[in-house]
Amino acid sequence: MKNKNSKLLAIFFILILLGTSAFAQETLSASQKTFLWKIQSKTNTVYVLGSLHFSKKEIYPLNEKIENAFSQSESLVVEANVNDLKKVDMQKLVERAFYPANDTLEKHVSPEIYELVKKETDGLGIPLELLNKQRPWFLAMTLVALESLKLGFDPNLGIDMYFLSKAGGGKKILELESLDYQLNLLSGFSDKDQELFLLYTLKDLKILEQELGKLTQAWTSGDTKAMESILTRSVSEDRRLSFILEKLIYERNRKMVSKIEDYLKEKETYFVIVGAGHLVGNRGIIEILQGKGYLVEQL
Repeated sequence: MKNKNSKLLAIFFILILLGTSAFAQETLSASQKTFLWKIQSKTNTVYVLGSLHFSKKEIYPLNEKIENAFSQSESLVVEANVNDLKKVDMQKLVERAFYPANDTLEKHVSPEIYELVKKETDGLGIPLELLNKQRPWFLAMTLVALESLKLGFDPNLGIDMYFLSKAGGGKKILELESLDYQLNLLSGFSDKDQELFLLYTLKDLKILEQELGKLTQAWTSGDTKAMESILTRSVSEDRRLSFILEKLIYERNRKMVSKIEDYLKEKETYFVIVGAGHLVGNRGIIEILQGKGYLVEQL
């Protein structure tokens, strides 16, 4: 069972790279804004690209602005290198993502939420028994992954994976965070917050296809306001989610900015990829960097 769970964790670990995901239906024109920014200090340049963690093949080829920025960079920086799972203690992951023997999800969430989970698994054609051992935070991510795959979105076609493959051997690959950091973040939520996270994930699954359409338009047009609106929608509907958003987005933004500032002090060009949701709003990475006096340009 532990070996089976380890494989499942590896399959869905890419979901831990939190942030906005979408796909582009056509290649961006050279004159259109993208979700790529050029950040300049007095001594260096860092490119920051909003990531689409789940994509379709229609997104490729990418806009030449993005490809050129990557070509000009010596190092690729991602939130976490999902191709380097050997560094992760899989036993530890299993313990934090799955309940031990004789324990199940049903014992940890309300009957109402458990019924919603049963309806969702029925709709996906998956026996509940296959998911009943997952803790709420991991189950939420699993359900998003399964529904996204059902809609045709593939994590193997995501921006992160695309550039990790291109960088192989030719560029240094660095991490803003790590898989362990992201695991600790998600599994560290209280039972109450995990249940709330699962509840709103279940609600959002009903409009996932519609939301992906909105995200598509926002990403392809470089529309940061629309992206911010999508990111904060759930919080505007229920303020209880503010704490979760603070931990998953804003707290991480500040830490990522600190790392990016370190790169701006260096003399080689960096190409940084983060979830697009981390870049928008007055508490997003871009406005924080701009507020610190760096020259910022959306390409």
